[in-house]
Amino acid sequence: MRSPVFFVVALAVGVLVFTACRLVHNDYVFVAGYTVVQYVVLATAWNILGGYCGYVNFGTAAFFALGAYSTVAIHKLVPLPLPLLLLVGGTVSGVVGLGTGYQTLRLRGAFFSIATLALAVVVQTLVTNWDFVGGSRGAYVLRPQTIAPLGNYVQYLFLTMLVLAVVAVTAARMIERSRLGNGFSAIRDDELAAEASGVPTLRLKLVATTLSGAFMGMAGAPFPYSVGYVDPASSFNLAYAVNSIAMPLIGGTTSWIGPLTGAILLGTIQQVATVTISSAVNLLIVGLLLVAFVIVAPNGIVGLVTAVLRRGSKP
Repeated sequence: MRSPVFFVVALAVGVLVFTACRLVHNDYVFVAGYTVVQYVVLATAWNILGGYCGYVNFGTAAFFALGAYSTVAIHKLVPLPLPLLLLVGGTVSGVVGLGTGYQTLRLRGAFFSIATLALAVVVQTLVTNWDFVGGSRGAYVLRPQTIAPLGNYVQYLFLTMLVLAVVAVTAARMIERSRLGNGFSAIRDDELAAEASGVPTLRLKLVATTLSGAFMGMAGAPFPYSVGYVDPASSFNLAYAVNSIAMPLIGGTTSWIGPLTGAILLGTIQQVATVTISSAVNLLIVGLLLVAFVIVAPNGIVGLVTAVLRRGSKP
């Protein structure tokens, strides 16, 4: 299926999901759905660098928070429509991703991962001491109660994030099937061999960090409107970093469908656990599932299904 056709089909599926949620007549469905779809974007964004290129990024919370605080800063200056805020947040995080990549991508393995973790600490320190966006006190962001033609603004937030998820998944699929994706795979398999073969590894890795950071920033841009109050503890929440890594690993990192599957599965389980038990068990669920899949299916759900189909096709 060609990418334009895939995008239209994915968008149609998203519209059907949105319509089905409206039939429930319960706003919590949109709140929970927004969280799940947000993780689809984060998992897909992480996988562009971590899955396709093999560079594990622990700085998801930094890029997410940059998108969120870009919205806070713009809201205080000139309130803009939400789609423009997504573009601003994506641009800011993408530029930071480009700069970070240029400084750190000469590092490899655990050294690169530690550098991205340090980025999150640095950004959190800067935000905590930036009074204009609330600093350590946090900042309130008042959102409209309704918006035409949908009515409820919570539904508008869910629809916006749903469209962003369709764009992110389509972009990941396009990358996977392009020369860019082949270059990413070469870097993941053997970077030294790729360099020796003439693959511009640094340039490709910079593209990956920029795209990954931009999508993470766009995922964070609506966050202030979804919660109404932003502080460093909420925007730099450990759950974003943990889930964005665990979801692709559980779903499968070598395909665009892996992060999508992992995010929907794990995100839904977490939302059900939040309602039935407590949100405090969410990270415990992530840890248990991650350990189970590392032991039983190290290549994730997609790898497990592929292996089963191959066995079934053998005479």
